[in-house]
Amino acid sequence: MAITAKDVKALRDRTGAGMMDSKRALQEADGDIEKAIDILRKKGQKVIEKRKDRQANEGLIVTKISDDKTTGIIVEVNCETDFVARNEEFAGFADDVAALILSQTPADLDALRALDLKNGRTVGEALSDLTGKIGEKLSIRRFRVLTSDDGQVVSYIHPGARLGVLIALTGNGQLDQTGRDMAMQVTALNPVATHRDEVPQDLQEKELEIAREAARNEGKPEHIIDRIATGKLERYFKDNVLVEQAFVKDPSVTVKEVLKRADADVRTFIRFALGE
Repeated sequence: MAITAKDVKALRDRTGAGMMDSKRALQEADGDIEKAIDILRKKGQKVIEKRKDRQANEGLIVTKISDDKTTGIIVEVNCETDFVARNEEFAGFADDVAALILSQTPADLDALRALDLKNGRTVGEALSDLTGKIGEKLSIRRFRVLTSDDGQVVSYIHPGARLGVLIALTGNGQLDQTGRDMAMQVTALNPVATHRDEVPQDLQEKELEIAREAARNEGKPEHIIDRIATGKLERYFKDNVLVEQAFVKDPSVTVKEVLKRADADVRTFIRFALGE
């Protein structure tokens, strides 16, 4: 049976497969488009099975913000190589997935994989199709949704799309610029919490014990060891709690001071680094 360009286009529109892969699948299926789709899906599954033990730590971090700026999402979509991460089709898939998460806010990854993309394929099916086409292990590792009903959410993607941040802010100032400054702060210094009372107690105890042990190793008297450890914990807060950090654009002031001047406050943040 002769395979026309129209047939190939119809299959490509439904699956996103490449021209030659679509043509070969149609030839194998004697022109039956449904059988050709199954052939392409099986090819994707074979690639998935063959490469299931490979590491997929490259890829893209993508963010999306709702039109009213009250909701933001961040997602990590992975591949095996940086070369594929720069592939336009892979980037387009990651962007489509991010837009779908923003519009549907699925509960988890399983719910996300079951959602339909624009071409009528589910996210899981489209991921399998793209895996077969590209020939690398692909995955959606994680996503988060952040809302700020009484403020706004601001996003920042570091050049290269290997690191991204969402910030939820409130206040009456210029939240777009302040939010971008705060997101860049989180990108650069990777704080463990927004405020010190959010630092997990077990982490605080760990830092205290490390400081005590260091003081003992330095031969400090036992009666001042706790005081030394408490001072070290204060230093830890200043280095690792967002609002207490020195502002990266002007280290002479703290983030808390910058926020006060901007009439803004950071509620929380989410930071994704590729492959972490």
